[in-house]
Amino acid sequence: MASNRFVILGVAVAVVAGGGGLIVTRLDSGAKPATTTVAAVVVAPAMAPIPTPAGPTAAELAAADRAKRVKRLDAALKKLAGATPDFSVSVLDRKTGQSYHYRGKVRFDTASIVKVQILTCMLLKAQDAGRGPTSAEMALAKPMIRLSDNNATTSLYNRLGGRTAVGRCNKRLGLTSTVMNSRWGLTRTTAADQVRLLSELVDTKGPLGASSRKTAFTLMNTVDKAQDWGVPAVARKGENFTVKNGWDTRSADGGLWAVNTIGRITTKNGAVDVSVAVLSHNNRTMTAGVTLVEKIAKLTRTHLGY
Repeated sequence: MASNRFVILGVAVAVVAGGGGLIVTRLDSGAKPATTTVAAVVVAPAMAPIPTPAGPTAAELAAADRAKRVKRLDAALKKLAGATPDFSVSVLDRKTGQSYHYRGKVRFDTASIVKVQILTCMLLKAQDAGRGPTSAEMALAKPMIRLSDNNATTSLYNRLGGRTAVGRCNKRLGLTSTVMNSRWGLTRTTAADQVRLLSELVDTKGPLGASSRKTAFTLMNTVDKAQDWGVPAVARKGENFTVKNGWDTRSADGGLWAVNTIGRITTKNGAVDVSVAVLSHNNRTMTAGVTLVEKIAKLTRTHLGY
């Protein structure tokens, strides 16, 4: 029986449809066409690859985690607010650019935290004159910040031009919700404004030069041991802090206490760079107010995870 071998080499082949198969016709020159039916060949169309479902991006995961943290902190502060005097808190993380505010735009009396504004305006005034602070100015600024000396504050406040001059200075610093008072301790401010002020004290692109920034840091980093409560309670081993606290009681408030704390927590490697401002009033005692503002500051670190 003859073998059906096909050698397709220099030979023209015609393929035509034939019944249920393909008809392969050999077209050798001068030979009678021979046909052979072969099985039908079905070629499936090429299938597009099924895309693998894409998961959330790193940015989306981080945003979702942040939202959960904020929600938990909101809940914790609302629970605390139901059983404590009035308070507000703002946090600014310079590393991430994220901020957090709980009643951050509500105004409170500054008490002595206004002394940081006065210090900043003194430094700006010296810069504007093309000089550093004079020895006389520093002789007032040091006890004002380190010891919260009221007499030194009043003297420096008046030398700067009082309410009007410091009010103009506040606008340069972006403190849009702070209202100065001729009695500096009754200045009204917000937690959001205070973290903005703290940020301006370290912003290399802000109005303060390197020397002024260093002066502010040095003074706020060396407050008297008896006054390093508040924000420093949040600092961990190996971290640096700056702080200025304020506390005051007035007959207009029924003898209740306003207790405030502002400051920054940082590390040398930049892993932590956070400003915190906690404002409160209607505390029954100063000690109770200190306990409250420290508890609030600690809650922000626990839930925001900075």
